Amino acid sequence: MKILLDFLPIALFFGMFKYAEAHKDWAASTATDWLGFMVSGGVVGPAEAPVLLATVVVIVATLAQIVWLKARGGKVDTMLWISLALVTALGGATIYFHSESFIKWKPTVLYWVMGASLLIGQLVFNKNGIKALMGAQMSLPDAVWRNVNFSWAAFFAAMGCLNLWVAFNFPTSVWVNFKLFGGMGLMLVFILAQVFFLNKHIKPDATS
Repeated sequence: MKILLDFLPIALFFGMFKYAEAHKDWAASTATDWLGFMVSGGVVGPAEAPVLLATVVVIVATLAQIVWLKARGGKVDTMLWISLALVTALGGATIYFHSESFIKWKPTVLYWVMGASLLIGQLVFNKNGIKALMGAQMSLPDAVWRNVNFSWAAFFAAMGCLNLWVAFNFPTSVWVNFKLFGGMGLMLVFILAQVFFLNKHIKPDATS
């Protein structure tokens, strides 16, 4: 359930972009009517309208995600707050300047923040973020936890670089597809690789 909630804003971004891309005249007039007071010049053209509308949707969806969690008495992860801050700041710049370049940086910055938090936690504070998340479910040697933590940090760093490469070397429509399917697919492959690796090192739980 949580992973579906986490990917919901991305899915809604994808859905709005694809619909607006297929109806560019509607997208341009709608974006001008709704967002004209927020954009430089007050008019949104057909070329940039799809990504602007999709950006508004992802901002609202991320905010709604936090409101829903708070209303249910749930804990809002730090990374979700960071995601909201990034999508609001970079999305706001995208809307005002009607330039997709800003929102394209958002996944990269979030990936790098996550990777840096794991790396700094391990090297500076001797805190293993992955062990903190998964330590209750499995028992592993400290050296293995350390390797897993570093591998996730490296994965997030690589994903950030890959996002920039796709974002600024391919059409926006390709980047939108990668943002949803590529990001999810690579994450799934990496998780499966981690599962195979961890199975070799899991210590039997004596209380099981």
